Amino acid sequence: MNLFKGIKYNLKGLVLGFRTPKLFFLGCARFIAVMMLTIFFSGMVLYWHQDILNLIWTMPESGWLVFIWKIVSWFLSFLLVLLAALLSYLLAQLLFSVFIMDYMSKITEQIVTGKESSPSGISLVAMFFYLLKQEIPRALIPLLLIFIITAAGFLTPFGPAIAVVSSVVAAVILAWDNTDLVPARRMLPFSERLRFLRKNMLFHVGFGLWFLIPWLNILFLSFAPVGATLYYLEDEDKLDNVLY
Repeated sequence: MNLFKGIKYNLKGLVLGFRTPKLFFLGCARFIAVMMLTIFFSGMVLYWHQDILNLIWTMPESGWLVFIWKIVSWFLSFLLVLLAALLSYLLAQLLFSVFIMDYMSKITEQIVTGKESSPSGISLVAMFFYLLKQEIPRALIPLLLIFIITAAGFLTPFGPAIAVVSSVVAAVILAWDNTDLVPARRMLPFSERLRFLRKNMLFHVGFGLWFLIPWLNILFLSFAPVGATLYYLEDEDKLDNVLY
């Protein structure tokens, strides 16, 4: 049941984002930034693809080896484009998306409750660096590790299975990156927020399934803070019982 609830809330957040001018502007700004960075890095990968491949393995002369070389070439391109998309997302997060995500969450909280929960006595700059510090253990490091495991997994017979599992895990981490916005802003201890993830794993799997659809995932990621905040606020009593 929580799996379908996660799917529903991500879609629900997208709809609210499109209906609310401020959320729509912020979501589009994030979407355009990630798309531009993805196109830029992917273009660089494709432009330098031959040179990168030659550094690893120069094109052989034998017919069968040429066939294998072409397979390796396409596989390398696939991995490099994935890396380009990941780097684009992480770079966008580091530059400004953390702030945009938090601002979108605040706007959603105002729509639902009429107010926002922000700690008093902390400057905007200090809050920004606090949120950025939360992003490192919550998303940046896990996503990089998952990419490394996925890339290494293709060198083993279990590569496809590892790729599927790591993709689902990445989707869960990205979902938590959004559902954690309100608890992080309220400065709840990291251990309690991690416990919340474990207790609501199926919801995060469902919420993150949208992130596994190529290209469409960028759109859902751009507006994911809205649906994640709706989920936390509308089920806050139940979630507080989980957290405490």
